[in-house]
Amino acid sequence: MKMTCTLGAGAVALALAAPPARAIDVGPADYTILPSGTALAMLYLQHLSADSLEVNGTAVPGSSFEANVGILRGLYYTAFGDLPAAYHLVIPFAEIGTARIGGADQPTTSGLGDTTLGLTVWPVQPDAPETGTSFGVSLFATLPTGGHEAGRIGIGEGTWSLTPQIGVIQGLGGGFFFDGALDVAFQGDHTEAGAEQSRRPSWQLQAMLRKQWGPATSLTVGYSGQRGGEQKVDGVETGLKTHRDQLRLYLTHFVDPTTQIQGMLARDFNVEGGFKYDSAVQLRLVKVF
Repeated sequence: MKMTCTLGAGAVALALAAPPARAIDVGPADYTILPSGTALAMLYLQHLSADSLEVNGTAVPGSSFEANVGILRGLYYTAFGDLPAAYHLVIPFAEIGTARIGGADQPTTSGLGDTTLGLTVWPVQPDAPETGTSFGVSLFATLPTGGHEAGRIGIGEGTWSLTPQIGVIQGLGGGFFFDGALDVAFQGDHTEAGAEQSRRPSWQLQAMLRKQWGPATSLTVGYSGQRGGEQKVDGVETGLKTHRDQLRLYLTHFVDPTTQIQGMLARDFNVEGGFKYDSAVQLRLVKVF
């Protein structure tokens, strides 16, 4: 197998992790301000499938990836000084079914992933939700609590990361809303299998147009773009990075006043430096307390 990167398949596998690295995804209406004392319990179920791996813009033949990912997430809304605020707890877990590079099956690690803690405050609150603006500022810290083994592809990354994020909801009138978020992820260097691993900061832009039919149901079309995140092993670039463009479609519905269900379909249309997901399916369940 020939690659355009200067490292072989083993080093590429060493640097790969199952999910897009340190992405802090948001969904439609996620930056909505809820009353103080409200708690949300959330369960995400995802299926990811990829039939190609891109390294330095070149497809590595005989590569594929498939995984089932779950995420437990809790939010608690309160106040931070005079501002509305929310605390976040995110715990992912995964079962990796297939991880193949250049026709060779790679060893994998399934189980619990890295835990993320977060805080959001809203310095701007809408006067009229239909046409007003919500603007929030978040900070997420991801801790290396997940299963991670050198030389294996898994959901844990073996190091910490810090991700500031800003998010906005803009009411456009007529039941239409714009949801957007921008974040930058900073990851700590670490040593793995005797090799120094490093990653440059990566950023993610998410933009969505949402149509709300009353308080219960919405349909959303969205885009996620990720850039940066170039990886090095012992100072040598692997060709892996966070360069991904993805289209998303969401359908959200409250089945009763405290229970919400959301489905998402997504597909990558441009990837450089990672697996290209031809299919990403997500089901999200939310319970409001």
